[in-house]
Order: sequence, then structure tokens, then C-alpha cells
Amino acid sequence: MGSIVTLLTDFGLADSYVAEMKAAVLSRAPDVQLVDISHDVPPGDLRAAQYLVGRAWHRFPAGTVHLVVVDPGVGSARRAIAVQRQGHFFTGPDNGVLTPVLGDAETVELRIPGDASPTFHGRDVFAPAAARLANGEPLAGLGPGIGNAARLPMPVPKRARGVVEGEVVYVDRFGTLITNIPGEWTPGAKGIEVAGKPVGPLRRTFADVQAGAFVGFVGSDGVLEIAVRDGSAARKLGVGVGAEVRVQ
Repeated sequence: MGSIVTLLTDFGLADSYVAEMKAAVLSRAPDVQLVDISHDVPPGDLRAAQYLVGRAWHRFPAGTVHLVVVDPGVGSARRAIAVQRQGHFFTGPDNGVLTPVLGDAETVELRIPGDASPTFHGRDVFAPAAARLANGEPLAGLGPGIGNAARLPMPVPKRARGVVEGEVVYVDRFGTLITNIPGEWTPGAKGIEVAGKPVGPLRRTFADVQAGAFVGFVGSDGVLEIAVRDGSAARKLGVGVGAEVRVQ
């Protein structure tokens, strides 16, 4: 088995776009293993894509190539980039979507071929670059180094006088509100509020409450989440990304 290439896009699966990207990779690196992270990112939602790539990338083995295409500015003056960090590689648009992996990473600018479709750099720019990396080509061979890749910093939680304040940064398909509050900030939490509405104390898991009740817990990614057992917290509270979350 060859290298792993992951794909994260906002393309959905109703059209041929994801398949065309996979074809572009496989035609150049036929032995790679393709893994879909998600293709259901809301169209153009850079924050959601940031959350997903930041959560998933480090769970793969070193050498994995991550192909990230949420690119509302495709065809514009925004650059195309490839990144190397901790033995992982990334290709995608320079629009802040790769912020979670930039840090002190090595970054290069990709050349955009003259015959690339101005509306489909995922297939014609990023997928071929991912294939080259999967084939073992050094990052430096893909283009000149840059030190000013675009960053879109995530909101930062804060705590003072026994109160932690953060916000919802992602809503999953179950309507669970995923926050930016680290789980280690929440032990002993007696009350959680979302957009000023109380949702109860911190619990361990869904089974700790009755069906239809709110449950706040530290999720599998180590941050505070708020759900409704057998329901949707987003729908029940009428909130989404950006909603204020307070922990007493």
C-alpha cells in the first residue's frame, strides 16, 4: 500500500467533483490510499474546514498528505500553497483554511498551470501537488518558499474569577455544539450557559440525562460540547457558530 492522501472539501457527493479530484491523484500516484475526511463542509465555510482539518490531521500516520479544498476565492489572486509540518503534508488555497497546521511549518507557493481551470483548482492544482508529495517529491520541489501564508485565527476562550467564556466553533450533523473551551478548564463546572440559556452542569456522557434533555460534556476531541440527547442542541437553542458559552 502506498501513501495516504486525505480529502476535505465542501463539494458534497451529488456531483463528480470529488471523483475528478481522486482521479487526478490516482492517475499520478496509483498506489495511494484515499481517505475522505468530509465533503459536507458548508459551502465556503472556512471556519468549519479549519475545525475539521485541525481535529483530524494529527490522527493519521506521518507521511500522510492532506488535500484541503474549501476555496471560495478560486481563480482569484489568492495563492495556492503546500505545507509540511511534523512529517505531514498539506495542499490547499492560501485563504486561512490551513491556519491550524501552519504554526512554524514550511510553506511553498504552488505554480498554477496555464491550462488549469480557473474554477477547479482542486482538480488541476491541489490534487496533482498532493500526488507529487505522495510519490515522495520534496516539498521544496513544488515551488518557492513563503513565510507569510494567510492566517484566520480561531477565537480564543478566556477565564477569570471562576468563569470561563468561549463560543461555539462548529456544529456537527447531530446538532451538537462544539466549543473552543478546553476540557481541562471545566472540572467541577456547576452550570453551563449557551447564549444566556442554562443547559445544566457538566456531565460525562449522553446517558447521564433523559431523552430530550441538554447534556454538556467533554467530547472526544477534548473540548466542551453541548448536545441534546436524541435531539439537536442547535435546533432546540436556536443557535450556531459564534454563540457565546459560559461555564460557572
